[in-house]
Amino acid sequence: MGKQLTKKDIEKMEQEIEYRKCVVRKEKLEAVKEARAQGDLSENFEYYAAKKDKNANERRIRYLDRLVRTADIIDDTSADDEVGIDNTVTVYFEDDDEEETYRVVTSVRADVLDGRVSNVSPIGRAIMGHKVGDRVQVVPEKGEPYYLVIRKIENTQDDGSFEIN
Repeated sequence: MGKQLTKKDIEKMEQEIEYRKCVVRKEKLEAVKEARAQGDLSENFEYYAAKKDKNANERRIRYLDRLVRTADIIDDTSADDEVGIDNTVTVYFEDDDEEETYRVVTSVRADVLDGRVSNVSPIGRAIMGHKVGDRVQVVPEKGEPYYLVIRKIENTQDDGSFEIN
């Protein structure tokens, strides 16, 4: 079973793969050739750095390709008044008397420090499909369950940025 991805995720990954193969790969190969031309490879730091960069690009291509090939494609559509993938949701934590805002994304795009929570994370699973005003229970893997209230749901427009961790 692969990672859960949307069609939009797949398209963005395929674009990155194509860019890395057609543009970045050529740049990295040229950098290796230039560094190799500088002479003695046993003490040529630029050569080893260029090779390392080239190999990192190739690893990224293989990683993205594997994600695309093994992905479980999920539907990213939801009703306008329900929490779904790519919605920005403001929730109220009852126990802490605090509000937080999150964007619900697929697991490969999740970054809690940037406010993006995965649809399969405890909070993501709890709020998916719910509406404003719903009180939902979040059951973490460890620790005690807690409640939150959905205060606001916004359909997040795709800003063109896309980062896969």
